[in-house]
Amino acid sequence: MFGYRVPAPNEAMLISGGKHSKGASPFRVVTGHGAFVMPVFRKVRFLTLSMCEAEVTEVCVTKQAIALTVRAVIAFKVGNDTESIVNAGQRFLSDQDQMSVLTGRIFAGHLRSIIGSMTVEEIITERQKLATEVLDGSAVEMAKIGLTVDALQIQSIDDMKLGYIAAMAAPHNAAIQRDAQIAQAVANQTAAEAEQKSQRTQAEYARQTSIVQAQYRAEVEAAQAEAAQAGPLAQAKAQQEVIDARTELAQREAELRQQQLVAEVIKPADAEAERIRILALAEAERMRVQAEAAASNNRVALDRMLIDQLPQIVKEAGRGLSGANVNILNGADGLGEMAAGLVGQGLSILDSVKRGLSTSPAPAVAPEENGQVTKPELTQS
Repeated sequence: MFGYRVPAPNEAMLISGGKHSKGASPFRVVTGHGAFVMPVFRKVRFLTLSMCEAEVTEVCVTKQAIALTVRAVIAFKVGNDTESIVNAGQRFLSDQDQMSVLTGRIFAGHLRSIIGSMTVEEIITERQKLATEVLDGSAVEMAKIGLTVDALQIQSIDDMKLGYIAAMAAPHNAAIQRDAQIAQAVANQTAAEAEQKSQRTQAEYARQTSIVQAQYRAEVEAAQAEAAQAGPLAQAKAQQEVIDARTELAQREAELRQQQLVAEVIKPADAEAERIRILALAEAERMRVQAEAAASNNRVALDRMLIDQLPQIVKEAGRGLSGANVNILNGADGLGEMAAGLVGQGLSILDSVKRGLSTSPAPAVAPEENGQVTKPELTQS
């Protein structure tokens, strides 16, 4: 719109002219919005509100009369309030570059004043204190010209090759170098120890590797030897099993032959011997009975008849043993026991017959025929 002006965000618009000025300000300040400006009757100028920079390089004398070259940088700007804008506009509106020049001069004076009350050691070790005192000392003067300081940075301090600062730094440099050498020695020692440890670790690993490889080789050789011996060992084992089987078979055949010998030769011989012995005993018993019968007057015929029949009884008993297949469990002792039992049974039968005949009446004797006496016969059951 014709006559309507708007300042930039980092500018202040100063409108002069007219009869209705407020207060002592010769112009109206507009920031952050626009305003209508009547052409010809009003005049508009713009004042920057941006950050500005001023550099100061000043030779200052310390409390110890030692000259130092101090270099500082000041960051400043026009204040945001109307009063500061008016003060700055009245002083710098026609030549705004003069703000940096005037600010540098103001800070140079305060810098010389503050450094003159401090020693080199304080200036070197307490730069922040120096900057704070300079800012505090210049704050009032900067406010009068409408400027505010955002930061003050002491960039360098030089003794102009007098060697004072270097002499100050010498003990610290020596200590630092000593500490650096100690640290380097410690680092070297640590590195050497680490290297030695690494070498020991590598040697131990190599030793363990050699041991494991030797163990593997021994196991492989043992497995190969075992595999090489497996065939002969298996063959020898098979042969031993065959020999054991043949030995067991021979033992069984010997036992069977022994049993056959006992059954075919020994047992029949023993039975025949026992039969003969029984016959002999029976014959002896017959003779004894015959003797007793001869001594008895009343039983001559009966005893004679019994005597005549007794060999037939014994013979029949012996005939039964001769053809019998007798199993003897306990050898010769069992055979003797069996024979003794048979003899005892024969004698018991004989005693029973004798007792029966003694209690019964004597048999009648038949008359002789042709001069012979007929004897009663005993029926064999």
